[in-house]
Amino acid sequence: MLLCCGITVCGQDYFSKQEEPGRRQGGAPDSVFLHLKAAYDKAMEDKQFTAAAQSLQQLGQLCYHLGHYAQALDFHLQANDLFARENKPNLLAHNLNDIGTLYYYNKQSDAALAQFEKALQLYTEAGNANGLAVTYGNIGHWYEKKLLHDSAFYFQQRALQQYEKTRNVPGMAEIYEHIGSIYEDLEKYDSASLYFHKALNLYTQAKDELAVIGIYNNLGDVLRKTGQYQQSLRYSYTAAALSTAAKENYQLQSAYRDIAKAWHLLNRDDSSFYYQELSRKYLLDIYSAENSKQIAFLQVMNDTEKKDREILQLKSDHRNTVVLTVASIIVIVLLVILGFLVISRQRLKIKNEQTLHQQQKSVFETQRELMESELKNKQLQEENLKQDLDQKARELSIHTLHVIQKNQVLEDLSAQLEAMVKDDRRDQKKQLQQIILQINRNFDHDQYWGEFKSVFEQVHQSFFDNLKNYADSLTANDLKLVSLIKLNLSPTEISTLLGISQDSLKVARYRLRKKINMPREENLNVFIQSL
Repeated sequence: MLLCCGITVCGQDYFSKQEEPGRRQGGAPDSVFLHLKAAYDKAMEDKQFTAAAQSLQQLGQLCYHLGHYAQALDFHLQANDLFARENKPNLLAHNLNDIGTLYYYNKQSDAALAQFEKALQLYTEAGNANGLAVTYGNIGHWYEKKLLHDSAFYFQQRALQQYEKTRNVPGMAEIYEHIGSIYEDLEKYDSASLYFHKALNLYTQAKDELAVIGIYNNLGDVLRKTGQYQQSLRYSYTAAALSTAAKENYQLQSAYRDIAKAWHLLNRDDSSFYYQELSRKYLLDIYSAENSKQIAFLQVMNDTEKKDREILQLKSDHRNTVVLTVASIIVIVLLVILGFLVISRQRLKIKNEQTLHQQQKSVFETQRELMESELKNKQLQEENLKQDLDQKARELSIHTLHVIQKNQVLEDLSAQLEAMVKDDRRDQKKQLQQIILQINRNFDHDQYWGEFKSVFEQVHQSFFDNLKNYADSLTANDLKLVSLIKLNLSPTEISTLLGISQDSLKVARYRLRKKINMPREENLNVFIQSL
């Protein structure tokens, strides 16, 4: 059992024996808190992190005994981190048991069991029999509070086996007491009395006065429940006498309360009232003393937190001052170095600029000569392209004129033949009609159209590509019509070249407008010229 400044702070007492979490034994909590806080600060300063974690754990235990669960949990969690970082599995498991107890009394029973199971795993890996016994006892007590008595018995027996291995008399006594409590809950009072007597013998052997008083109270309670009121009074009076001698007011008020119940069952209500009042008086004294301790403790905690904040502020100010001083020195040194570098760099820059200027001048002259040469080449290329374009345009014009002349000749020939057809010589009529049909068919199959298209595409390279953006389903006749319109020929010339009448040309233009989705009000010639 770990004692610190007269306070019982052993984690194993929390869950198994300490049924009133706000209660603790001996010592002034404010002075103990200051002592533990100073020990923690010293350990952190010396980088003794294991000792710092133990101080945090004891601070958590102190806050737990005073009922400050949130602050207790914070201390224990900080201790957890340090124990884990320092690789102290046994100390970590001990701390996990404390956290489990905190969770239980904070109505978080599932979280409590999870902490106990983590502690059990660590103790199992470390082969720590006493640690296993403590944890089994805590788990058994957890099941007892859940009224799962079979599981409670199982884990208490496991705890007893571990304590027997190490001959831990106080631990064995505690387990006997727990088993007696389970039997008492099950109203098996003979078994409860048997285990309470076993616990009493071991506590007496271990000279644990407080535990002995508790057992006397438990035995008196069992005897009262079985109707043995006189024997119950003897045990309760013994507990009261021992409590008075030990100045243990908490156990004393509990003993007086049990005595009052026994006298009431014996129909001695005057005695029952007397002891009930004594119990109430001591309980009020306990609460009054606890309140005074709580106020003193809270004041110390507040003062400590305020002092810590002031220390942190001073450290922060000092750190800032040091940082500013060092920063100022560094800035001055850097400025000197920077000045030297700037001057050196400026000199080097001037020299480099002079060299670069000469190089750029040489490069510029070379580039200028190249550009002049390239410009002359481009001018020659443009002149050649212009000449080619002019030649293509002349060829296109010649082809166009040739086709027009050829078609005019064919039209004249066709007209003459039609006149011959109208002649009375009927023997020539059928033959002449075949010649006319052959001439009309040849209007669209002249080889000059292929040459014309090739030359047209060279002169107007992007024309047909632009036209496809508006309509990609144009026929060969449509393309011929569009090409002739692009050449800005008159309707008469176009109809002659295509070998169709003016009316057929109008129909062809109408169909072309529909294919390229032209609005009615827009001019077809203007649209085609813009492509």
